[in-house]
Amino acid sequence: MSEHLERPIHPQRGWEYLRSFEMRLKVPRPAHDKGEITEQEQWKKKLNQKVQEVGQKHPEATVEVWAMDEHRLGLKPICRRVWAQLGSHAIANVNWKYQWLWLYGFVNPNNGETYYWILPKVNVELFNRVLEDFAREFQLGEDKHIILTIDRAGWHTSSELKIPLGLHLEYLPPYSPELQPAERLWPLINEPIANRSFTSLEELEEILFERCQVLLTQQFAIKAITQYHWWPKIQV
Repeated sequence: MSEHLERPIHPQRGWEYLRSFEMRLKVPRPAHDKGEITEQEQWKKKLNQKVQEVGQKHPEATVEVWAMDEHRLGLKPICRRVWAQLGSHAIANVNWKYQWLWLYGFVNPNNGETYYWILPKVNVELFNRVLEDFAREFQLGEDKHIILTIDRAGWHTSSELKIPLGLHLEYLPPYSPELQPAERLWPLINEPIANRSFTSLEELEEILFERCQVLLTQQFAIKAITQYHWWPKIQV
């Protein structure tokens, strides 16, 4: 700013100038070098077109748009910043072990509704079971259709997939996790397990189960962080 104005600017005055332009200091979200912005913008339009197509094909049915992703968790600790007194050191007791489980998370950004599975691994067989259960839980069929946005993981695109009636998979563009609303769930999921040590996956799973039960009731907060401005707006 000093170079642009060709005169010294006090740091505090610089902050005031930036705030007056409605600017805020933010940490940038990582974006993969191979992600194509043009392709991502086209996909957003394609998603809206998909909603219209399903609605036109099933005019009497309810149509919703959900997102789904998997989150790997385990005995490797998750460390986060904490408040500490000046001059003191924040310490988190950890016990490094490389054992994992997977949380399958579904979210409807238009109303903040969520649904979860906790499983020991990811593969086509388990993904088929999850989709079958999801379709049964939300009563998919001729009268209700859900468009589900997912990434292109191998078990998501397998020829062995069994897609239930009423479910329509819409694949994200390659290298585009920033388009996935379900990823916004993971910081909330991690809150009760951050800076903690667990002796077994069973102990971790119990905490995660309780956390998922809480998040099922936090629809307003989840809608606020997952309903991207470009997401198809459907009254639910």
